[in-house]
Amino acid sequence: MITDFFENPQNPPRPRLVPVIAIEEAAEAIPLGRTLLENGLPIAEVTFRTKAAGAAIRQLAKLNDLMLGAGTVLSIDQVQEAFDAGAQFMVTPGFNPKVVDYCVKKSIPLVPGVCTPTEIEAALEYGLDVLKFFPAESMGGVKSLKAFSGPYSKVKFIPTGGIKTTNVCDYLNLPNVLACGGSWMVSKKLISSKNYSEIARLTREAVLLCRQT
Repeated sequence: MITDFFENPQNPPRPRLVPVIAIEEAAEAIPLGRTLLENGLPIAEVTFRTKAAGAAIRQLAKLNDLMLGAGTVLSIDQVQEAFDAGAQFMVTPGFNPKVVDYCVKKSIPLVPGVCTPTEIEAALEYGLDVLKFFPAESMGGVKSLKAFSGPYSKVKFIPTGGIKTTNVCDYLNLPNVLACGGSWMVSKKLISSKNYSEIARLTREAVLLCRQT
C-alpha cells in the first residue's frame, strides 16, 4: 500500500516524506492534518507515544485525502485499536514477531522496524519488503543502507530517527530508500502551541527539499 502511494505512476508525484507525529490532545488532530494536506504532505504517521493516539487517529481518518498510519505500534491491541480507528497502515519501531504475524494474517499493511540483517531476513520470510530502518542515524545511516543494498536488493527502506533537513536528501538519493520519516516540521512543541503557521512553513520547505531528489 505505501509503495503504491509513493511510486504508482497513476498518482500525482508526492514528496517522499512521512511526518511522524505525537499528538497530546485529539482536538489537535484535524487542524494539524489539514495543515499538512494544504501544504503538500498528504500522509501522516501518528505514534502511540501519547494516550491520545487512538482518538487522534480516529479524528484524522475523517480527512479522506490523508494516507494515515499508526506508528510506535508495540502490541496486537494497539494494532487493533489503530485499525478500528481508521489507520491504513502500521509502523513498528522493531521487529515484533507477534505483531508481524498478526498483521500478516489479518492482511493489515505493516512496515516493521529493522536495523540488522537478521531482522531484514525475518521480514522477508513474511513477504515484507518495505521496512522501517530505525534508529537510522544511530545505526549507521546512509552507510548501512548502502551496505544493505547488495544482499537485499529488493528491499525498500523508510529510514527514521535523526532525519532532518541537513541529511534527508542524502537518504532520499539512495535507490533503496522509498521515503524518509521525520518530525522536524511537526514537533510536539509546535503542535501543542498550535503554531500551525510555522508547521505550514516548515512543511512547505520540507516538500520543496524532498522534491530536489
